[in-house]
Amino acid sequence: MYARLSSIMFPIATLLFVGAIVWGYQEHQEKNSVLIKAENQYQRAFHDLSHHMGRLHDQLGQTLAVSSASQGMQRKGLVNVWRLTSQAQNEINQLPLALLPFNKAEQFLSRISSFAYRTAVRDLSKQPLTPEEMKTMKTLYKTAESVNNELGKVQDSVIKDRLRWMDVEVAIASENGPNDNTIIDGFKAMDKQMGAYPEADWGPSAMSSDRKLSDAGLDGKTMTAEEIKALAAKFLGHHAAMGEIAVREDGSKTDLPVYSVSVKGKDKDGSSIQMDYTRKGGHLLWFMNSREVKTRKINFDTARNKGSQFLLRHDYKSMTPITYDEYDHVAVFTFARTADNVRIFADKVTVRVALDNGEIVGLQASDHVFAKKLLTPGKAKLTMEQARKGLNPDFRVENHALAVIENDLRQPTLCHEFTGKINDHRYRIFMNAETGEEESIEEIPSSEKTIYR
Repeated sequence: MYARLSSIMFPIATLLFVGAIVWGYQEHQEKNSVLIKAENQYQRAFHDLSHHMGRLHDQLGQTLAVSSASQGMQRKGLVNVWRLTSQAQNEINQLPLALLPFNKAEQFLSRISSFAYRTAVRDLSKQPLTPEEMKTMKTLYKTAESVNNELGKVQDSVIKDRLRWMDVEVAIASENGPNDNTIIDGFKAMDKQMGAYPEADWGPSAMSSDRKLSDAGLDGKTMTAEEIKALAAKFLGHHAAMGEIAVREDGSKTDLPVYSVSVKGKDKDGSSIQMDYTRKGGHLLWFMNSREVKTRKINFDTARNKGSQFLLRHDYKSMTPITYDEYDHVAVFTFARTADNVRIFADKVTVRVALDNGEIVGLQASDHVFAKKLLTPGKAKLTMEQARKGLNPDFRVENHALAVIENDLRQPTLCHEFTGKINDHRYRIFMNAETGEEESIEEIPSSEKTIYR
């Protein structure tokens, strides 16, 4: 009996054993295939990075070599610097460096890209490169040379010793001891060299791209928590009675310390109010009432009037509604400040109006708080008809207004704003009121409605 049973089970066991071996071999092959593919991708990204960093150094040198009167060649060189830097950033993001302290290098490349782009897009015939910007480019050239030397050492080691990036990934992820790896050491040295670039040497073009919210330009004294509590109670009015007002300080070690205010509702619906005030000056950044809006009972005109009246009550003067959107029975209006019948797009607020009873359930005012306050937008040198000639002939204009926007250098610029349609999509096109050139173009989402007043 046992002999008969074994004669049956032995072949089955053998088949299972062989099957397990085959399955294990296939799994091993598939794993190796995935590892080889990942390694090839890492190697390609690394060697492309080395190539583009070398070309970046060459392009900086060529841009410095041309005459200061050759604005065309300077612009071409700066555009190439921007393109090569963007490619280098993309290749760094493809390498397994997430756990390495490589933030200084990434910031360095980002600021080169911003410097090159924002310098190239301006009219160099009217605003040529300044001596400070030329000095910046010379320093960038020297720094790029040092970085390329270090990158070349790493590349030589990778080729000579057949180093694998998969080993780098394992070494970075390892928690045991120092990461002793040629590639890791090389990239740490690169990060250190790029981080040694002095912050103060960046020119105004690069600085304009790194806008950080800071209380440095805000008016007013440093507020206490009790003073903020009083401001919140005054702003909320009868809502202040819905629960105790709690104030806590946030971001005390940042450029923008704020007070966060919260009021927890007594009702079972879980509604609450959240607000943020700047510590300096006590400026309201945003306000949100989280209550659910279940129905729509008021129309567009009533909602718009409710939003306008709310802004007037809280001393937001000369604000004109420019766009409107709606979702979950809440109307969302964007208001821009107007001066001399000109819309100041950088100085705007967003108001959320509940469509069940017209209550204001949200306000976003940070753009208004940090906007540069223009005393007057100035006068347009070109008429609407003259500016319109620069539009695409197929662009069907629906509305026109004068507006002030920020250009690529973050400078306020007076423009003719044309709203219209082309290729079945609606756009807002801003034509420079002095030069007649396109300053900015933005597509208007299908859900967003433009308000003409």
